[in-house]
This record gives sequence, C-alpha cells and structure tokens, in this order.
Amino acid sequence: MKVPYCLLSLAAGLALPATAFAQNELSNFSATGRGGVINTFASDYQAIGINPANLGRSTNFRVAFTIGEVGAGIGSQSLSKTTFKHILYDGKQSIGAAEKATLVDQLSGDNVLNLNLDTNLFGFAVTLPNGLGGLAFSSRQRIGGHLALNRNAADIIINGQNAAVVKQYYPTPNTSGTPTPTAANAPLISTVLDGTSIQAAVTNEFNVAYGIQVFHNDGLKLSLGAGYRYIQGIGIADIRVSGGSLTAYTSLSPVFDVDYGALATNASNFNYESGSGLKPVGHGNGFDAGLSAEIGKIFRFGAAVTDMGSMTWTGNVLEASDQKLQQTASTGVQTYNVFKEISSQFDTDKQNLFTYTTAKERTAALPAKLRLGGGIRINKFFEAGLDVTAPLNKVAGNLTTTFVGLGVDYKPLNWLKLSSGFTGGAGYGKSLPLGLTIVSPIWEAGISTRDVVGLFSEDSPYSSVAFGVLRFKIGASE
Repeated sequence: MKVPYCLLSLAAGLALPATAFAQNELSNFSATGRGGVINTFASDYQAIGINPANLGRSTNFRVAFTIGEVGAGIGSQSLSKTTFKHILYDGKQSIGAAEKATLVDQLSGDNVLNLNLDTNLFGFAVTLPNGLGGLAFSSRQRIGGHLALNRNAADIIINGQNAAVVKQYYPTPNTSGTPTPTAANAPLISTVLDGTSIQAAVTNEFNVAYGIQVFHNDGLKLSLGAGYRYIQGIGIADIRVSGGSLTAYTSLSPVFDVDYGALATNASNFNYESGSGLKPVGHGNGFDAGLSAEIGKIFRFGAAVTDMGSMTWTGNVLEASDQKLQQTASTGVQTYNVFKEISSQFDTDKQNLFTYTTAKERTAALPAKLRLGGGIRINKFFEAGLDVTAPLNKVAGNLTTTFVGLGVDYKPLNWLKLSSGFTGGAGYGKSLPLGLTIVSPIWEAGISTRDVVGLFSEDSPYSSVAFGVLRFKIGASE
C-alpha cells in the first residue's frame, strides 16, 4: 500500500496543470499578485479565513460574489530547476551513480518540496443595512503537501539497502525476499530520520463569517469579527520526525484506491471505508476571530487568529510508532520516479521503515495561524500593506515558517489594477509577485503569479498562477 504517494501524486497532478502555486491565499488572485499580502486589503468573502473583522468595515458594495477562483503552485528550496523538472516530468528516465548522488544532496533539506492547490468554488458577501455589519459565505477546496528530508532519509529513498546508515547495521544485502531480523544495535527511526516530514492533506471547507463595527468616532473605527467552517477530510498523510519523537498516521478516502488487504477484515478497531469517489473519511470544525482598526482615512491595522479547532479522522486510519531501523526491502531508485520510491518506504506489505497498525480514529489540530497586518490607503488608486503570518503548530497543511510580505495595489487607469510587492518565508524563500486585474464598476477578472523570478531561477525553482474571471461587486452601500 503506497500511503503518502497517493496524496503526493494527487496534489502534484492537480497542481501542475495549473502551472502551480503555493502560498497561503491561493484562490485569491488579487492577494497572489501581492505575494499573499491581504490582511488589510480583504473586505468581502476574501476576508474569510483571513480576518473576519474586515466585514464590519465600510464598503463600496452591497453584494459581492465569485464563481471559480483558482490558485496553484509548487516550489523547492533545495532542488535545482533541472532536477526539479526531471522529478516532475521524467519519471521513466534511467539514472546512474552520479545522478543518484545529486539526488541525495538535493533531496536533503527542510523544504525539498511544497505544493498547494486552492479553489474557491463559490464566495458570497453582503453588507447588511442599518450598520449591522457584513456577512460572508464560501465553499473552498484545499490540497497541500510538504516534504522535508534529512540526509539519511534522502539516502534511503535513493539507495535503499545500499544507504550508508542501513549498511552500517545490515552490511549484507537481502536478496531472499524474506525479512531480515532487526539488528540488536540498530538505532530508533526517530534518531535516524530526525528532521524528516512527509505531509499532505486534502479537504473541503464550508465557511461563514461575520463582522461588525463596534466603535466609531472621527479618528478611529474598530471592528470585530468571527468565522466558522465545517471541514470534510478527503485524505491526510502526516509523518513527522523531530526532536526524538515520531508522529505517523494516514487516513485516505476510497478515491485513492488503496488496498488494505487483511487490515480491512481482521482488525476490530478499523473503520474501513470502501467504495469510490471523494467519500469523506474525516470531519472537523474551525474557528476564526479578528480585530480590525481604521485610523483616519488612511491607516488600517488588523490582527486575527485563524484555523482554531481540530479534525477527527475516522475512516481508514493507520498509525505507526517509533521502532528500530530495519533493513528496507527496497534497492533504491533506478529512474527519476522519486515519489514512487518515497511511497514504497511506507508500504505495509513488506519490510520497510514503518510498521503500521489500525486505529478507530485520529484527532489532530487544524493548521492554526496568527495573522498581523498594517496598511495605508492613500486613495482608490493606491494601497499598500505589510503582513506577518505565523504558524501556531506544525500539523499537515500549515506554513512551515513565518510569512512576511509587503504588497502594493496601484491603478494607473480606472479599469486596470497592478499588484506587486516583496515576500519571504512560508517555506518558499524570497519572491517578487506580480498581478494584473481588469476592473469595472461591477466586475473584476485577473491573473497573477507569486514569484516572477522563481519562474526562471535555476536555484530554488518556483512556479505559480492564480486567476479568476467571475468576481462581481454590486450596488454601492451607504
């Protein structure tokens, strides 16, 4: 059973045709053009999951809605652009000793691969009359993946039984097909693989958010807001080894077509979900809370905590505990199909790094974040903002490091808005975003990328796109 490969393959397969994108607000093409800077900019359904208090601010619309905004992306901080392309597109190409050595070097890092796909199938916001604030709804789908490998993990994936750490304890290759007894002096996996993470998650979200202005005088306006989301879990793989501890569990929908074999019939503590399609195998509840301030007509500030809550995975749950290093059954890669080899290390049908057991359910925290922002709005033609977004935990789907960004919107013409800025962190390094939006009194359409430089860089390659053509704002509010 190829556990993480199912999710990594789906995430890569869905993201790559869109030319890929990764950051925190991918389906918002306006925010993507600013590199993800959005805290003080968002004013309608785009405030969902960012800062619901912004829905309490004065707006220039009564109703705003969208259909089908999409963003996707993929990037690496350790792979070269050449190797990156080989892994993604040349999976059948044979490799020799030199290519294997390069792969071990470049697959060793804290951000070997980060990928995301974010779609907003429907978003709707309305400004309520008589100063009652704003209300917003949305339906979103998210796919996220993160790969970090220490050198031992990269060596095992590429060289299998011939990896240095494996040969140290199992010097004789196993060609018999029967499991090799565990060496008495073998170290724990939590020691051998320290710093390794293989994470991927696929979810559906149904969101509602509300914001209201609670204080207003000539120089200061304060708004409060709250949001709630019901989450359906389609699949998760979360394997983390850090500081001497190991976390490893998976829960996959029938859409991944996993054969659980005897585990599905012989385990009394296993909720086996069979069938086909995107049948949820988990559910959860998330909460957001925010504060927004406007000082005069120029300065804006925002603070929010988002994605508080948890997910409970109840279908097809497998877990693994720490154990001594075994002699993997793999002999390593012979082609650039690295994803397949990663998955084989978690195969339940033969001797590999992990031994999985079944479980009734698994509860995990949502990827909670602290979001801070400040901005200035000179007039309707120019607005700038500074965002800081910090992950509050290390669960699958969260940012790997703190995101910091400066973003700018500029309208050289009444019908044209240009976006750019400078951003860093979140596992993607420094970037120079660019966005273009066509604007009319009621309709907007645009396309953007998070990093123009990353499209051409040999080091730290990155590719992204976000777009939307059906975004509307109707009716001037009072």
